[in-house]
Amino acid sequence: MSAAALGLAVPVPDPYPGGATVIDSQNIRAYVERMASDEPAPGGGAAAALQLALGAALVGMSARYTTAPEHAEDARHAAGRAEELIPAALHLADADADAFGALSAAYALPKDSDQEQSERSGAIQEATVGAARSPRDLVDVGAEVLELTRELETWVNPNVLSDVAAAAEAIRAAIATAMATIETNLASLKDHATREELNADVERAEELVDGAVRLARRIRERIRG
Repeated sequence: MSAAALGLAVPVPDPYPGGATVIDSQNIRAYVERMASDEPAPGGGAAAALQLALGAALVGMSARYTTAPEHAEDARHAAGRAEELIPAALHLADADADAFGALSAAYALPKDSDQEQSERSGAIQEATVGAARSPRDLVDVGAEVLELTRELETWVNPNVLSDVAAAAEAIRAAIATAMATIETNLASLKDHATREELNADVERAEELVDGAVRLARRIRERIRG
């Protein structure tokens, strides 16, 4: 959800009343239906986090299906690390929604006087920087999951190659979505140094997306023989 979309006549409701609702407390259907509702969050950032968690899960599963003794240690490492990265990715779904709530609150601040307008503008800028944090973190986690996927390419059980390709595609989608979120926040920022940092994150994300595309293509070529 873009910051610009928050320029509404009425305050956007807090997506986490009481701070009690987190992704771990809902099943997949309930969470997806909530995403499809008219609630402002969870949105695209949370979707990216879910996509990344699914990619990590597929990496873990594919590694566990690799039983050749010469690759046993590599498989154990990949499966174990992928399992650790699943909750890291899911945490970012909640972090994104929380950041959106803070941005909503900043846009809802009064703006009747010059001082209020100045304070509101500063709060929006601060909250926008915060809203960019979770997609930036997602790119970091996505880079590690993608590296694990590349490792699998060299020794994974051929019977699960399609799952490795699916992992690469899920990671690509997650990072591409995070990149779009960063760009949306970037458009609203005024601080030059912060804009430079976010531009660098976008460039890195683009490289990772391209790498995931190439990886998935190579694996599909192997499947086709």
